[in-house]
Amino acid sequence: METDWDVVVAGGGAAGLSAALLLGRARRRVLVVDAGEQRNRVAEHMHGVLGHDGIAPSALLALGRDEIARYGVEHVSSAVVDITDVGRALAVGLGSGRQLRTRALVVATGARDELPDIPGLAEHWGTGVVLCPYCHGWEVRDQRLGVLATSPMGVLKAPLIRQWSDRVVLFAARSGELTDDDERRLRARGIGVVTSPAVELVTEHDRVAGMRTADGHVHPIDALFTESRIVPRDELLAGLELARTEGPFGSFLAVDETGRTSHPRIWAIGNVSNPAATVPMATGAGALAAGFVNMALVTEDVDDAVELAGAA
Repeated sequence: METDWDVVVAGGGAAGLSAALLLGRARRRVLVVDAGEQRNRVAEHMHGVLGHDGIAPSALLALGRDEIARYGVEHVSSAVVDITDVGRALAVGLGSGRQLRTRALVVATGARDELPDIPGLAEHWGTGVVLCPYCHGWEVRDQRLGVLATSPMGVLKAPLIRQWSDRVVLFAARSGELTDDDERRLRARGIGVVTSPAVELVTEHDRVAGMRTADGHVHPIDALFTESRIVPRDELLAGLELARTEGPFGSFLAVDETGRTSHPRIWAIGNVSNPAATVPMATGAGALAAGFVNMALVTEDVDDAVELAGAA
């Protein structure tokens, strides 16, 4: 088993590469383990990323991998599959069978989106079917926009989408009971409300063209905003029984303001702990956590040196 890693970063997306960059510049021995399962990999472009607005997610990651390599950070294509606490270190098992030992672990494995079970949605996820208006709203501004609600939060999302177009229709059947006040507020903003269940996304020439509902009607739309069930990719930590927090998006790892989990050697950043994090937020979280990871190792180095001096 390899024993000389300061930090293993599980996940090579924006959060993980950002953490690795700072740690590499701090002269730490860092390994990034990347399974290539970034949540935004299906998107053609990213927006709202300062200095890189409109860049493809893959292009940003390629730039990041080049940057971390300048500082001696190593990168391998694999997945972290298990973590074991071995006292003053963590044993890390990779899907490739490789066994590592590290002083600290940064988990940046992200999350996956489970979509409503409606034919057509998965095939157009990241293009004509999207989640975040701040990421994709400008590109579909003034078009016919649908909002497929899967919870009461979807009813709140429709007025937000109205910011980008005055032609918005809410498919409300999966949102729970729609109150009279809800419907009054939606219609006051010119938002159409469809209560018949959505059953199929209709496309023409491989583009979103409409939503078919159970009553047989096809409602014309050019793009669809929906909600997904966001599932954190944190299975690698299952054996450690780390603290979790329950919220409107589900159960996620509990972390402090630096990203540190309930285990003193493990940090979790990006969508694996914050389902609402965009690329800029994940990047910032990576840099913040990396500084605290390094300081924790600095403190341990000093403590070890003091103990060694006292024993001499």
